[in-house]
Amino acid sequence: MSNETPRDGDLLVRVGAIVFLVGAVATLATVAPLFLGADPLPSAAYFVCMLMGAGFLIAAAGVLRSVAAQRRQARASTASPL
Repeated sequence: MSNETPRDGDLLVRVGAIVFLVGAVATLATVAPLFLGADPLPSAAYFVCMLMGAGFLIAAAGVLRSVAAQRRQARASTASPL
């Protein structure tokens, strides 16, 4: 475990990474039968592949939220009078 405190957007990045990996595994599972000469999977499996893009967008939103929080923190530290 890390001693760092969680920042804004960290949870979104982690969830996005998990959703992306689920989509990536689904993509491999749907492409494999095409190369192996087997019957293709049903169209529902292809919709699960879209989770890859959704996971990427969720993670990107987490990164943008983290950047915004760091910018707010930097502005607050430079604007505070001593």
